[in-house]
Amino acid sequence: MTDFPLPSFLTGLGLSIIAVSVLMAVTFAVATAQKRHSVIDVAWGLGFVVVAVITFLASSGAGDGGRRVLVLVLVAAWGLRLAGFIGWRSRGGEEDPRYAEMLADPRGSAAVLALRRVYLPQAGVMLFVSLPIQVAMFSTAPLGPLAWAGAVVWAVGLFFESVGDQQLASFKNDPARRGTVLDTGLWRYTRHPNYFGDAMVWTGLFLVAADSWPGVLTVLSPALMYWALANRTGKPLTERRMSDRPGYKEYIESTSGFFPLPPRAGRGI
Repeated sequence: MTDFPLPSFLTGLGLSIIAVSVLMAVTFAVATAQKRHSVIDVAWGLGFVVVAVITFLASSGAGDGGRRVLVLVLVAAWGLRLAGFIGWRSRGGEEDPRYAEMLADPRGSAAVLALRRVYLPQAGVMLFVSLPIQVAMFSTAPLGPLAWAGAVVWAVGLFFESVGDQQLASFKNDPARRGTVLDTGLWRYTRHPNYFGDAMVWTGLFLVAADSWPGVLTVLSPALMYWALANRTGKPLTERRMSDRPGYKEYIESTSGFFPLPPRAGRGI
């Protein structure tokens, strides 16, 4: 077992808290000016890139160089792609129905409500979910087989997330398919390839961290992401919104709900 530089890690954690707080403050200002709090979705991916960069710099001379570079590259590739895609997808749009419903309470200050229900929770979740990134940056052991397996899992996740997003965007841009259900490509094997991919990305990053002590202790971070995507903010909200679309009931019955599986009549996972 190698020594973990706890004081340096705590310094990096403090810097990450400051950086995420500044990012959320800037995002809140932009959202208020645009009257559209859904811009925080763009900041979500960027926030993890900020944490990765901050801890990469803070861990110089403390963590293993190979692991630091690997984690920085993986997080930057995922976060910048996601932020760019969401920014492109939502350009010139109106407020996301999720945030409109969340902030519909007429009592009290709308700004305070947004901070309490959107920005502070997202900042907290971002810092917690990013713990594998932060710990991995300061881990001193050289890269081992588990870390490389994690990189492979990450690549599978990025494939599902990016290809699934692109297939959905193409589907929405096709007037001939308006009002129908996307059931081709990756969407033939899972109703949520983008959410499944996101879960695999974070599983992969956890494995990179768990390859060296004490990265295994961050297991609750990917577990939280999986729970949120499969049971809270991802899959359930999307399916509730799609429930009245013609053919969606049949799609649910034939297509796996999260993990990719061959389509089969009567399957609803």
